[in-house]
Amino acid sequence: MSRYPEVLWAQRSDKVYLTVALPDAKNVSVKCEPQGLFTFSASGVQEEAYSFSLELYGCIEPEKGEKGWWKRLLKSEEKPAPYLKVDWNRWCDEDDEESTSDLVSDDDARFVGEDDGSSDDEGMLYLPDLEKARG
Repeated sequence: MSRYPEVLWAQRSDKVYLTVALPDAKNVSVKCEPQGLFTFSASGVQEEAYSFSLELYGCIEPEKGEKGWWKRLLKSEEKPAPYLKVDWNRWCDEDDEESTSDLVSDDDARFVGEDDGSSDDEGMLYLPDLEKARG
């Protein structure tokens, strides 16, 4: 029987961030299909199995230049599973993004695949970093 890791999410007009909070994970497998199916599995520190699948609200690879805000993370309108939570530290409302679009923080740089080695998020997996996870 698989367990569910905590999954945090946030969005911008051009990105959706998924953070899988499973430090020290082993045998990580991430599958991300363009139509929005996201699948994750891994082993924890004591070899316990973790896995989940999400049918996301929209396409993961939208047409180039296409931006927009999702109404919710999942395609289903049902209440999301308790392991899915909003990442308030990374969340940005539509109005906030417009007023800060010219500002780029060190945090934002980390999400585009740059790693300065000072992050305390070791073991976290972000949706923009999926290409690195695919190997």
